[in-house]
Amino acid sequence: MIHMNMRALAVVMALPLAACGSADSARYLIDAPAPTGAETRVSVRSVELRDVSLPSHASGAEILVREEGGALRPLGDAVWADDPERAVTGTLAQLLDDRSTATVSAEPWPLLDGPSARLDVRIDKMLASVSGVFEITGQAAVSAVDGRPRERVERFAISVPIAEISAAAVTEAQGRALVALSDELIGLLR
Repeated sequence: MIHMNMRALAVVMALPLAACGSADSARYLIDAPAPTGAETRVSVRSVELRDVSLPSHASGAEILVREEGGALRPLGDAVWADDPERAVTGTLAQLLDDRSTATVSAEPWPLLDGPSARLDVRIDKMLASVSGVFEITGQAAVSAVDGRPRERVERFAISVPIAEISAAAVTEAQGRALVALSDELIGLLR
């Protein structure tokens, strides 16, 4: 009897997991194109990137698109392959490290010697639209540990075109938008 109740409990607990996604769902990485060009010189030697804050429409597993009337709808059965907050934080840390002269790591800072600066990125909107645009808006704050760079908070608004409304095209546009955002963040570290 107890054995039967445990099986029933296991089935009931597995139902919400089964509803989260289909085995047929296509999974897409949050990634950016490989860096090209020289590193940009910045005024700090090391930067800790705090966990990037995403709005709920961008932090879920489903890839959403804004329709003409403003409604957000899933893009077919396409889902992100990783937790979006973790993936965006990791991608931005890698871009900042590759594209600037600073050593950049996502929090927690992994070395005994602390970072020279901390960077806090809060995204308000990260969304594709059926009008053919991918947008990222929000604010970034730089806090100095060594007295440089100048501490400040600045807003950003990134907009890149999308070739078509498909999961692959949205993913590619998001990568280009993250590269553009990394360039703006590097400007804050100069």
